Parts: sequence; C-alpha cells; structure tokens
Amino acid sequence: MLSDLRAQLTKHLEESLKRNLPSGVVLPPVDLDFPAQRLHGEFSANIALKSAKLLRKAPAVIAEEFRGIFQDSLTDTPFQNKIAKIEVKNPGFINFFLTPLALFGILEEIFKAKNDYGRCDCGRGQKVQVEFVSANPTGPLSVAHARQAAVGDALAHILDFLGFKATREYYINDGGNQINLLGESIRCRAIELLGGEASLPENGYQGEYIKDMAREFITKAGIKTLEKLASQDRVNFKNYGVEYLLSVIRKDLEDFNVRFECWTNESKVATKENIAAVLNLLEEKGFLYEKDGALWFKSTHFGDDKDRVVKKSDGSYTYLLPDIVYHKNKYERGFTKIINIWGPDHHGYIPRIKAAVQALGKSPDSLNVLIVQLATIYRDGKPVSMSTRRGEFISLREVIDEVGVDAARFFFLMRHIDAHLDFDLELAKKETPENPVYYIQYAHARIHSINKKAGETGLRQKEKGFSLLKEPEELELIKRLGSFPDSLMICYHELDPYALMSYLHELAMTFHRFYDQHRVIGEDPELSCERLALANATKIVLANGLRLLGLSTPERM
Repeated sequence: MLSDLRAQLTKHLEESLKRNLPSGVVLPPVDLDFPAQRLHGEFSANIALKSAKLLRKAPAVIAEEFRGIFQDSLTDTPFQNKIAKIEVKNPGFINFFLTPLALFGILEEIFKAKNDYGRCDCGRGQKVQVEFVSANPTGPLSVAHARQAAVGDALAHILDFLGFKATREYYINDGGNQINLLGESIRCRAIELLGGEASLPENGYQGEYIKDMAREFITKAGIKTLEKLASQDRVNFKNYGVEYLLSVIRKDLEDFNVRFECWTNESKVATKENIAAVLNLLEEKGFLYEKDGALWFKSTHFGDDKDRVVKKSDGSYTYLLPDIVYHKNKYERGFTKIINIWGPDHHGYIPRIKAAVQALGKSPDSLNVLIVQLATIYRDGKPVSMSTRRGEFISLREVIDEVGVDAARFFFLMRHIDAHLDFDLELAKKETPENPVYYIQYAHARIHSINKKAGETGLRQKEKGFSLLKEPEELELIKRLGSFPDSLMICYHELDPYALMSYLHELAMTFHRFYDQHRVIGEDPELSCERLALANATKIVLANGLRLLGLSTPERM
C-alpha cells in the first residue's frame, strides 16, 4: 500500500537528515504528501520550504542539498529498487518517483487481503455511536432525511472497516408539541371522513398521508359515528400516528439498505427520574441558576454565546434538557466517541450541546456534530417544492421507486456533507457514462465480462511475480489502487464518506482509460495474465468501496 511505503520512507528520510546535519540542528518533521499532479511523482516533500528560515538559505538551495542526502541514503537499502528518481521543483519541493517494482507490491497486497484490502485496526475496537436521521415520526422521510441516512450508514461502514465498533442509532422524538400536532391533525381528518367539520390546528400536518392514517384509524377501531369518535382519548390518535409512521420509516430505511442496531425512544430515556437526576448533577456542579422564574444552564462557562433555559417559568422543560439526558445516556452505555448527524437547521444548537457534554464531565472532542446540508430534487430541470406540513415534498420512498437504491444512495453522497446537493432524477436514471454510479458499476461488470472471456480461453491470472506491467496507463491504475486505504483515512479524519465516492469515480475512470488503450487478453499470454490480474485487483477494490457505500456490485449491466 502506498500509505505504508510512504510511512517507511518518511522515517528513513528523517533518519538520513539527522545523520548528515550538524548536531543541534532540529528540523521540522518530514511530511510526504501525494502531489495533486502525477507529473510531480508519487510523493512530495516540502521540508526545504519549512527549513528555510532555520537554515537561512533559499528553499531551492536547501532542496538540492537534501536531495543529495536522500539519494545517497538509498544505497544498499530496500528503497534502492523502489525509488526511480528524486527531483527538485521550484520553489523548493522534493519529489519522489517510484519504480514499477515498488508498485507491483500493491497488487500482491490486494490479492493477499482481497475483501479486507484497505481494512485496518486504527480504531482499536473503540465504541462509536453514530446517531442519524432521528426524524420526528410525523411524516414519511424526506430527501433531507435520505441524505443523512446515506451519509450516516456509509460512515458507519467505513468506521467498522477501520477497526471501530460503530452502532447506528435512531432517536425517536416521540414527545413534544410536534407529536401533539400530528395527533390533532389525524383527529381532524377523521372527523371530516365521518361527515363532520373540523379545522386543522395551526401548523398542523396537511399531507394526504394524514387522511390515510385517519381512515385506517377509524376502520381498525370500528368507529362509524362522530359520537363514537368523540369518545376516543386524544392520546390514542397521537400514539396511533407515531406507531404507524415509525413502521413506514423503518420499512423505507430497510429498503434503502440502512439498518439501525438501536432505536431509542425519547419517552423511555428522558423520564422524570432521569431528568431530575441530570438537574441534580448540574446543580451540584454549580452549572444551574434561577432567573425570572426560570432555570438556566451556564453554557457560557463552556464557550456558548449565552446561557440557556432548561426549565421555563411555567415548569415545562426546553428541548435542551431531554437532550442532555440523552447524551448522558450515550456515555453511560460505554460510547467513547459520539457522532451526531443533523440538518442545517440545527447548526446553532451545536455550542449548547457541546457545553452540555462538558458539563457532564466529558471532553468536547468526544462529540462530533456533523451538519448535512439540504438536497434539492430536480425533475425535468425544475426544483421540486419541499414542505412536510403542506404535504408537498418528494419522499425517500418516491426517490427509491423512481431511480433505485444504488443511484439514490450514490447521488446523496456526491458532494461533501457541508455542501448543498442538487439531485437530478433524470440523470440518476440514465444508463450512460454520464451517470457516475452507472459508470463505476459498469467498470465492475466489465471486469466480470473479461474474466468470463479469460475462462473460455483458459487464461489464469497471476497474483505475484509481476514484471511486465510498464505502460503508463497500467502503472497509473496500480497507483490509484494503492491509494484506496488513504481515501478511507480521509473519510475518517473528515467524518465524511465523500472522499471514497470521489475515489471510486477516479478509479473507474483510470480503469476505463487503461481498458480503452490496452487489450487485456492479447497475443502475449504472460502479459495477458498480468493484465488480467490488474483488472481483477481493480475489481476487488471497486467491490470493497461499493460495499462500504452500501451499493451493489453488479456482474452484468
């Protein structure tokens, strides 16, 4: 893997500088980066630029001196046959070019690890909770929730692959005014279905699904008159709505290939006893005070711009208090890293929940809050309106039915999570290279077709001892395969699966370029064996990446 070679070479270069520089000279660490342009080699160091002030020389002069030291240090080392050349580029970069021999080790590593290629144990079994979607059960999941679902599930897959123990969790907000409005909306529609008149509450829910639930409610309860309907406890409407919509949400998520290990009800976590315990804890620590008849949390003590009310003057609790209880519950369950995935309307909520975590005695670094920007759905070049209460929105179910699970998941990952996403339904349905998910999966299917042809001719791939792959397109493909583990580490450090999605598109592009330029199964059997191996190594990496994104690996398209 390129990352392993980079780490080993970095250590070697630092040791060579220490041996050759005057004692007492302490340089900055050597950092080997992957150049943006391949013409600058596989690795690039800016150590000369960082050392210019200390050594009082021009970076280009230092770079030439260091290049000589590095070049001499390679003699009689394992790197001698792996570094083809070292060059200096203005204003003082030192670039390293690898030999084909160094790259062939990547192919051998892929065949050795196969489905585990790219896997590592950097997480060391650390328990991570990834809480995402957590939509109020007041309607079907929208595309905003769908994007959060795709991000959260892919991120959890990647974390597991990197040695963490990730738990996907859905927090069911089954309390509060929104749920009451849902119940009232269902009751009003039930009255209308029985011939009565009723006005929806202000900010009530207006979608057709409310009428469907009202119809099912009165049918199941055997209600045929307004009088019998009036005898129903209003809590029944609310409870029915929550149960009905949760079943819809669960089914939609399962069909979207998102399965949660844990579903947690607010009503079961934020009990009176648990709320009282948290209030006592915060009071004992001196983080609460009374003002204007309300109870305030000293969130400014932890960097928030103002203190926050947790208990109103009328005795009711704000949303913050149950959330503090919930986060306390997360830590009590043994999670050492918590990832909350929220929508952009919750951005201002981050400082207060970070403050709450610190008030509970936890490090603010143990909590990561990811804001996933909204997605706009386009149909026939026009944006589709989004409003849950008015019932005018494209649901996750509609997107799945229209474009399929793979295209839906991929398109929701096509931008960084902090960037707004435009989702073109027509593009997602195209079976052409213009559609990126089709383009990637077609590469996988194309390699399966190559193997079928190879089987017919009796050709068998090699898994080690490569020596004939020397064309630029072949070497570039090997380099791209070698950077797969690094793309996963970027996903981890950024807590965003976009880097993997982008990597797979680049890998497919590199493979298609190789395939268009060179015959895999040609007249030279030895070369054909090695090219078949290169294709199958690509197939392994494509499959590993697609599975981590929750996508299928088709063998035929």
